[in-house]
Amino acid sequence: MKRMLFVYNSNAGRGLIRLHLADIIDIFVKAGYETVVYPTQSYKDAYKKIRHLEEDYDLVVCSGGDGTLDEVVTGMMKRKDKMPIGYIPAGTTNDFASSLHISKDMLSAANTAVHGRPFACDIGTFNKDIFVYVAAFGLFTDVSYQTNQNLKRVLGHAAYVLEGVKQLSNVPSYKIKVTHDGEVIEDEFMIGMVTNSKSVAGFKGITGKQVEFDDGEFEVTLVRRPKNLIELQEIIASILIENFDSRHMYTFKTSEIVFESAVEIPWTLDGEYGGEHEVVKISNEKQALQIMVEAEEVEEEE
Repeated sequence: MKRMLFVYNSNAGRGLIRLHLADIIDIFVKAGYETVVYPTQSYKDAYKKIRHLEEDYDLVVCSGGDGTLDEVVTGMMKRKDKMPIGYIPAGTTNDFASSLHISKDMLSAANTAVHGRPFACDIGTFNKDIFVYVAAFGLFTDVSYQTNQNLKRVLGHAAYVLEGVKQLSNVPSYKIKVTHDGEVIEDEFMIGMVTNSKSVAGFKGITGKQVEFDDGEFEVTLVRRPKNLIELQEIIASILIENFDSRHMYTFKTSEIVFESAVEIPWTLDGEYGGEHEVVKISNEKQALQIMVEAEEVEEEE
């Protein structure tokens, strides 16, 4: 019999996994897996469990929000012997699962985890840290970890929007030197994102239209600080209608990028606080980890 470790965060989203836990485990057992179940106990617990795992497993499945997935992937990337990862999204926005067409229905996602195909996905390094689909700073990007958890449970995606709008009266910006592929950009930015996703904080299209998850490159979006309210309105409008305005934005692909600033800038990694940094080096680890997805979606991406 094959062996699986199932790690889940019972507090993610609205705690719905508690209603489906028995059915999910039944799907795993019927698929031929001896299943070890581990509910996370605290912040970074999933990372520690995977990082220091001594037992042999054929598959690791996790359930929770993007933060739980980030912990599991980070722990796996720190290991020499890496195992495929299945993901059952249970958070508020689940950007990465949405990008890979992993169902929001928990039982469907559980079936994908055990009956789908492994997809070799790019993973990002951020200085000494790891991220799955987004490293970002500035307006809107810190909404995910600043939004009150109770508010997120009640309002869902609307909570992100509301929290972001509250920031418009005091737009933060940073003077940054950006180096990539032999090119240097020096400007003042209010948003910066390095992504491997089709959405961020639930906003689709904000990362570009030609997104591939296994090409060894990230999509980069840098938004200049607006000089007046009219420019700010133009920027917000271009983001909402998914039509990037080159007058206010830089957009490009790269496998490696360095950000340098005179002050420490707060970053978010996969919707979780990533610390404050003056220098950040981001690299793409091409096809570094296998994620279980629907077979037809793998073929479509390839």
